[in-house]
Amino acid sequence: MKTLCFFINTPGQVYTWRFLIQDLMKTGHRVTILARQYRETIALLDRYGVDHTQYMSTPGSGYLKPISMFAHLPKACNICRKAGADVILGFGIDAALAGWLMRKPSILFTDYEGVPLQHFVARHFASVILTPACFGRDLGRKHLRVEAYKELAYLHPNRFHPDPSVRRELGIDDDEKYVVLRFNAPDAVHDLSFTGFSDDDRYRLVERLGKYTRVFISTAGDLPADLEAFRLPTHPSRIHDVLSYAQLLVCDTRTMAWEAAILGTPAVTCGSFAGHLGNLTELEERYGLLYTFSDIDRALAKALALVQDDRVKVEWAEKRDRLLQDKVDLTDFMIWFIDNYPESLGECRRNRESTLICKELPDKAVSRQSRP
Repeated sequence: MKTLCFFINTPGQVYTWRFLIQDLMKTGHRVTILARQYRETIALLDRYGVDHTQYMSTPGSGYLKPISMFAHLPKACNICRKAGADVILGFGIDAALAGWLMRKPSILFTDYEGVPLQHFVARHFASVILTPACFGRDLGRKHLRVEAYKELAYLHPNRFHPDPSVRRELGIDDDEKYVVLRFNAPDAVHDLSFTGFSDDDRYRLVERLGKYTRVFISTAGDLPADLEAFRLPTHPSRIHDVLSYAQLLVCDTRTMAWEAAILGTPAVTCGSFAGHLGNLTELEERYGLLYTFSDIDRALAKALALVQDDRVKVEWAEKRDRLLQDKVDLTDFMIWFIDNYPESLGECRRNRESTLICKELPDKAVSRQSRP
């Protein structure tokens, strides 16, 4: 059994790792969680009963954030050292550097192409870099591609079953349609050059879509007083139940668009990232589960068409089934990979290029060479 240290810096990372952490602990591994105080991260860990140590508060603004991360490394390394870490896991710079400083292997997962500093650090200091198979960059000899998205670690039907009682919390009937609008607050490092919905865009979306259905707003930031009545009334941990039963998601974020698509709910996303992310491109072009736009007028037109389509949820359920046939439960893959590391890495690489696509768990089917 191993001692594992997980860096969890965002609410999305809580979702990604929580089932993996639970399963690893059930099989006897010792797990230490290093958590950052950021948005609902700590609250979600508490809600799910995941023990953790806060190693970092919300970092400074803008381009000071990476500097703040480096400043907290000594504390993080001290926590990992006291835990007796054998392997360090995370999404970014902190996990890679902590592993390198402690001379311990680090396993990173990343799915966003637009973070060159993170990729530079990962290439030079991480032991393994896992990405979805559709990831648009080559990260070198440490790069392992897996036929999965991070969202499949917690939204695969092996892990997640939507709870219909969420409709009561929303105050709507069982057959009543509703739309979720997600407005981002671009305060993450990878969002420094982000542009999404303007204030005028937000009002237009509420007004136009509200003519056809109920509208709920999920936001990472504040809302104008006259839009507060539309704020989603449920706890943040219920967002995936909300998305499962929604007719449509319209957003200027990435992760929630991926989540909706994987749950079989149409997603229309609009922002400066359109056309530049492998996950979005694959979900749109290969599976037809979402639409990405850089122009709000086109995004709104598509949203209005989808919200008036009575068969859209049936069609999306069929598309989702096709996706699940092609992908694996990322939590299952990670359990196998960690349980058997480093032999698992050797098995994936044996007689193959270092950049691979693992479509199924290696004990069920061999890895196959990456597509060009």
